Amino acid sequence: MTKYESTVKQIHFSQSSIFMKLADMRNLESLKERVSDPSFIEQLRASGKVPEDKLAQMQDLIQKLEFTADTISISDSPIGNVSLCIVERDEPKCIKFEVQGAPIAANLWIQILPTATYESKMKCTIGAELNFFMKQMAKKPLQEGVEKLADMLAMIPYGY
Repeated sequence: MTKYESTVKQIHFSQSSIFMKLADMRNLESLKERVSDPSFIEQLRASGKVPEDKLAQMQDLIQKLEFTADTISISDSPIGNVSLCIVERDEPKCIKFEVQGAPIAANLWIQILPTATYESKMKCTIGAELNFFMKQMAKKPLQEGVEKLADMLAMIPYGY
């Protein structure tokens, strides 16, 4: 399994509040509302983390997501029905996911460590079973994807 890791992200919330938000995927359904908020879109534009030509694509994708306690699914993707399912919760420091319905076996880990009472650091890791040729083609997109995922997770308001 080939692993792709994000850089470590500082988050201004406690480890437990981050874990509680991410351990129930229904808590992320509010993303649908956020990507419709013009001020949030301006914040994304100003950050430069999402290219202008990808903003509408990202908004459309997030609107198509379906959430349950353990799963985020999209049924209208270019590769069909794909789900990201929680397979392990190690409270309050790690959540492990598995991709289902994709043409390759893959998983995701979100690691959360406290740095102070209301400060934490987070890192995302994607593991994928890739043959030699796929590994060469997928290296850059997977590395960029795990970094963008970590950036997005670092921007979520984790306060309840």
